[in-house]
Amino acid sequence: MAKLKLRAKDLKKLGYPSGKGMAMAINMMLKHYRKNGKTQVLDILGKVRANPSEYESHEILGRIVEAMRESDDFDKEEIPLEAEVKAYKVYGKQHIDDSAFSQMETAMRLPITVGGALMPDAHHGYGLPIGGVLATDNAVIPYGVGMDIGCRMCLTVYDLNPSYIEQNSYLLKNYLQENTRFGKKIFDNPMDSEVFSRSEFKEIPFVKKLKDKAYKQIGSSGSGNHFVEFGIVDITDETNALGVPRGKYVAILSHSGSRGLGASIARNYTSIAMDKCHLPKEAKNLAWLSLDSEVGMEYWLAMNLAGDYASACHHHIHKRLSRAIGEEPLTMVENHHNFAWKENLADGREVIVHRKGATPAGKGVLGIIPGSMTAPGYIVQGRGEAVSLNSASHGAGRAMSRRKATQSFTNKEFRKYVKKMGVSLIGAGLDESPMAYKNIDEVMKAQQDLVNVLGSFLPKIVRMDRAR
Repeated sequence: MAKLKLRAKDLKKLGYPSGKGMAMAINMMLKHYRKNGKTQVLDILGKVRANPSEYESHEILGRIVEAMRESDDFDKEEIPLEAEVKAYKVYGKQHIDDSAFSQMETAMRLPITVGGALMPDAHHGYGLPIGGVLATDNAVIPYGVGMDIGCRMCLTVYDLNPSYIEQNSYLLKNYLQENTRFGKKIFDNPMDSEVFSRSEFKEIPFVKKLKDKAYKQIGSSGSGNHFVEFGIVDITDETNALGVPRGKYVAILSHSGSRGLGASIARNYTSIAMDKCHLPKEAKNLAWLSLDSEVGMEYWLAMNLAGDYASACHHHIHKRLSRAIGEEPLTMVENHHNFAWKENLADGREVIVHRKGATPAGKGVLGIIPGSMTAPGYIVQGRGEAVSLNSASHGAGRAMSRRKATQSFTNKEFRKYVKKMGVSLIGAGLDESPMAYKNIDEVMKAQQDLVNVLGSFLPKIVRMDRAR
C-alpha cells in the first residue's frame, strides 16, 4: 500500500488556513489514518472543515477542531456572494469566451464590488478574467491585480528612417541579444536604480527579503508573452499629443512586469487574503484585503513598489538599447496593465479600480495596445469613458490557450508564417504563435469609443524567451 502523503497545499484547497490547526490536521491524519487513501482522508478533512461542530467531541478529529479554533480562523463564516450580478459593460462580446463571462459575473457578485467592465480582449484568468476591470469599495484583491504586478508596455521613438532597420538588421539582432535578458537569465552587472532606496524595502519585512533578488533581476524580462522588439512607428495624430510630428520612425517596444518581486508579493498577500476572507469555492481567488487593515495597506505599498520596479526594468532595457544604437529617444510612452488605482467614479465616490490585463484610458491618458509578434500595435489616447471605468484592452488577447496553440500548429508552420509576415524572430515558442491571438483590428473596432488612435507600431525584429 502506498504511503499516505499530505501537503499544506492539499489542505489549503479545502479552506484550511496556515498555522497550528493545519499542522495538527496533517499530523493527526498521518498518525491515525495513514492506512486510508489520500482521497478518503481529504474527504474527511473537508467534512471537518465544513462542519467543525459535528466533530468537536470526536476522539481524534476533535483535536483538529480544537487546534483550528485556536487559530481564530477555522470557525470564520463564509462570506456569501450577492444573489444578483451587478450590471457591467461589455465591449466586443463576440470576441469573448464563456469562461471569462462566468468569472466576471462571479466578481460582480462580491459585496465589495461597485462596478465593472469587460474588455474585448478578455479571456479566462485566475480570479478576475484577463481583460476584466473591477471597482471595489475600499478593498484590494491581490488576484484582481494578478501575479505579474505592474506588467506594462513601454515604447521609445527615435528620429531614424524606417529603412534603418532593414539596413542594420544583423546589428539590431545582436543588440537585442546583448542588451536584454529573459526568464531566468540576468545581467552579470545590473544597473542600479533609485527604486532600491525606497522605504518599503526597509519597512515591510516580507519585501525586505526580496530586495537582493530584485536587484539581480532588474533590467530583465519575464517568459511567456513578454518581449522586446524593434519596429516601425507610424504617427498619424495631427494634434501633436505625442510631441512628435506625423511620420514614420524607428521604435523599440517592450512588454514585461515586476519579475520575482511582483510574483512573490502576489503569492504572499493572496494567501493572506484567502486566510482572512473566506469566500465560496468559485470566488476564492477574489479574496480581498481591506485598505483599513494593516495588511491591506502593506500590500498596497508593496504593489506600488512592484509597479515602479517594473517601470525601472523597462527604463533600463531602453537605456541599454539607446546606447547601443547611439540615439536618444524623441519620446517615451508607457503604461501599466496589471494594477489597482484609487480613482473617482462619475458621482465622486473614491473606489479601487483593478485592471487585470486592461489599459488605463482616462481622458487624455496615453498608452500602448499591442497586437501579436506579426500584427500592429496601437499608440492610443484615452477618451475617459466612465462606463468602461476609464479602461481599454491591453492587447489583442488570446484566441486559444497556450496548450491548444502548441497542439494546433507545428514549429515549421509557426516559423514560416512569421517569416512570411516580414518579422525576424529570436526565441519564442509555439504557445506564442501569432495565430493563437485575436485579430487586433477587430478588437480595436470594438473599443473605438474608449480610445483615440494616435499611431501604430509594426514589429520587425522580435526577441522573446526561448521555448522550454
